[in-house]
Amino acid sequence: MRVFTYSEARQNLAKLLTLAQSETVRIRRRDGSMFTLDAVPAPKASPFDVTGVKAKATTDDILSAVRESRAR
Repeated sequence: MRVFTYSEARQNLAKLLTLAQSETVRIRRRDGSMFTLDAVPAPKASPFDVTGVKAKATTDDILSAVRESRAR
């Protein structure tokens, strides 16, 4: 774990973000308060990756419903 001052962190933000991917980074203010910078792991799946739903609707049923909704 590395500790940087606020000024160092401000000047080297890109470096700190890269470093935070592999270890915890702390930023210390002049008044002594400390903050931790950690990387959040990327999600493994897309939020749009949903399971399908079995339905008895055919393509024609869906298309006619869309046409009907647009006609209003």
